[in-house]
Amino acid sequence: MKNSYTPKYLPIQNIKWESFIHLLGKANMEIGKFDALLQNIPNPDILLTPLITNEAVLSSRIEGTQATLKEVLEFEANPQKNTNKYEDIQEIVNYRKALKTAIDEMKKLSLSTRVIKKSHEILLQGVRGENKNRGNFRQQQVFIGRPGTNIEQAIYILPSAEKVDDLMSNLEKYIHSKEKDTIVQLAIVHAQFEIIHPFMDGNGRVGRMIIPLFLHFKNVITYPSFYLSEYLEAHRDEYYKTLLNISENNNWDDWISFFLNSVIEQSKNNITKAKKIMTLYEQKKQKITELTKSQFAIKILDTLFVMPIFKSQDFIRISKIPKASVFRYIGILEKNGIISSNKKHKNKLYFFKKLLDIVK
Repeated sequence: MKNSYTPKYLPIQNIKWESFIHLLGKANMEIGKFDALLQNIPNPDILLTPLITNEAVLSSRIEGTQATLKEVLEFEANPQKNTNKYEDIQEIVNYRKALKTAIDEMKKLSLSTRVIKKSHEILLQGVRGENKNRGNFRQQQVFIGRPGTNIEQAIYILPSAEKVDDLMSNLEKYIHSKEKDTIVQLAIVHAQFEIIHPFMDGNGRVGRMIIPLFLHFKNVITYPSFYLSEYLEAHRDEYYKTLLNISENNNWDDWISFFLNSVIEQSKNNITKAKKIMTLYEQKKQKITELTKSQFAIKILDTLFVMPIFKSQDFIRISKIPKASVFRYIGILEKNGIISSNKKHKNKLYFFKKLLDIVK
């Protein structure tokens, strides 16, 4: 029988820095460009909301959920409608809630195991895995393998349960320490978390949440909105293979190179999306102000960005604009092609398609 793997305590002693030195400058430069853009966003809580939801969709998809961004937003606009993807959608909604809670908790508690446990508790609330000791580190041995296989056929046997507390304590100390390069440190933190697999379920998603939280904690980004799941989902096989290579061959260098590449490529992608979102916001601000001639023009615009698929009742609730005015404004927006609708009178949904096309 295979033995369980026990990772070495951090920091790692034998990193071959020269093997990925060519990637370090690029990774730091690209993430720096993304942060410069973030600093110029006047209202990140509003403009970046769609990107948080998309991250929740993609990170959950790596774990097997099938719901799309559009399906999640449609469900939130019309929760009464039957859907065969209800459980997938709930997992995605939980992910977004857990990430937002972690951001708030970090202000009081820094990036700690307490924050990580709280995120996990919210992530598994009312969905598959909720009975697996959510919010607490695992108390039993688990392994990773193909469905239906036993521990003898495991791909990877996790560190034994009694070692989890010690390993996570060491990881927390490392998070608070200084490394030669912060992005390399993040690569190590993410991998070590996945290798420890401290929870019975939900480790992949919590590990990916740690990415923006860590970058924000280390002041690399102004706002915790650097999401990597799009790249990791597109390169899922290499993601898992390079992680497994650490436990099988103690090969950290290939993993760090993969991670630095992912940061470089995803930064470029994130920059493109953020620029398009900001441009769209400015264009529509001018257009909506001209069309509505209303003191509520910015509230109308902000509501479209917070909830790009909505019912009229949602619009009233989020915008806090008087009901009679809302119906008039929605009519103006639809007539002028800023939003479209599904034309059904019962549970009629409206779509801010330009934003959805950028984010997905």
